Amino acid sequence: MQNFFQVISVQEFIHKLKEFSPVDTEELPLDQAFGRVLAQDIVARENLPLVHRSCMDGYALMARDTFGASESNPAYLEVIGEVHIEKIPDFALEPGQCARIVTGGTLPERADSVIMVEHTQDLGAGTIEIRKSVAPHENVMLKGEDFRVHDLALSSGIFINFKQVGILAALGVANVQVYQRVKVGIISTGDELVPVHKVPAPGQVRDVNSYTLAELVNKAGGKFKLYGIVQDKLGAITAALETALQENDVVLISGGSSIGIRDLTVQSLESIQGVEILAHGVAISPGKPTILARKENKAIWGLPGQVASAQIVMLVLVLPFLTHLAGKKNSFDEKDKVFVQAELARNIASKYGREDYVRVRLEDSGGKLKAIPIMGKSGLLKTIVQADGLLKIPDNLEGLEKGTEVKVWKV
Repeated sequence: MQNFFQVISVQEFIHKLKEFSPVDTEELPLDQAFGRVLAQDIVARENLPLVHRSCMDGYALMARDTFGASESNPAYLEVIGEVHIEKIPDFALEPGQCARIVTGGTLPERADSVIMVEHTQDLGAGTIEIRKSVAPHENVMLKGEDFRVHDLALSSGIFINFKQVGILAALGVANVQVYQRVKVGIISTGDELVPVHKVPAPGQVRDVNSYTLAELVNKAGGKFKLYGIVQDKLGAITAALETALQENDVVLISGGSSIGIRDLTVQSLESIQGVEILAHGVAISPGKPTILARKENKAIWGLPGQVASAQIVMLVLVLPFLTHLAGKKNSFDEKDKVFVQAELARNIASKYGREDYVRVRLEDSGGKLKAIPIMGKSGLLKTIVQADGLLKIPDNLEGLEKGTEVKVWKV
């Protein structure tokens, strides 16, 4: 067996990830597109709004008729009609005239603004007292103000959430082209693993990774399939990998990724025809022994068996990779991450040449947010549960000093 354990930088690793192409696309009804990545540019086929519409209940009028109006110096206008929301008004305003209008109603011809009903008084006999001046276009949604015909409304490569659904619906897009959900197979290896419903004997542990990795795949919008626990036997691991590769776009196999005697993932990958090992070892802590391989456009990840290590690799590398496969543009950028500023509560040592991800707890101390490192071994679950976020120490530093202002990634 060749020795593939040659650590590469995180940026080199990400460069290899970007070489994978997104999955295929499909057309879905709009009500099923939520959470998918848009696979087409959406160009407005009509103006939105179609006409000048009122933003308020009140009176449509010409703004010049209200100039100088106030509580102490009101203006007086004649009401000549009422605009119903579902009808286009068949009259036009003349100077000194107004029309009752509801929110969403179409402005009559020559009306250029709407005054809120709260700033008026109906004096009877068709006369309205105006107690506030308004500017042209005040309280009015102008024709094409959202989008004009041929405007680019939405670009491909973005997640569709409630905001995008609203725009698609408003533009009459009943069916939309989206990327398919990324299918992810999850395998846990280890003779020491037992199912969660069993009581472990000394030397055994329950299979945690299958479930935590599955929930993280969900977080990225993927579709997971669990393949259960596989013993540390070359033939069993190879068979599980071959089955998962046939049925999925990505395979995650946890355990067996380091360089111990019983770590068989690399050997199994070597034995599968068409599989190329791209990397074995990445300069990240925890998670250094991570494996990346590919068969055609399908990716195989060898993740650490230690729970916290596997979760860090998932958060930092696998989840953006899954959204990349799902068609999202700039998946590896940090703009979608939520950061908070905090002051580091203690010194942290790091190793030059690797990215360290330190679990931290956030605590308010006299109005100042403190980042308190949670130190613990990579197999301890509580270090993840107690953490409010992750603090990244870049690979060009040997640590951070107490009192440093840091960015904490909320996860």
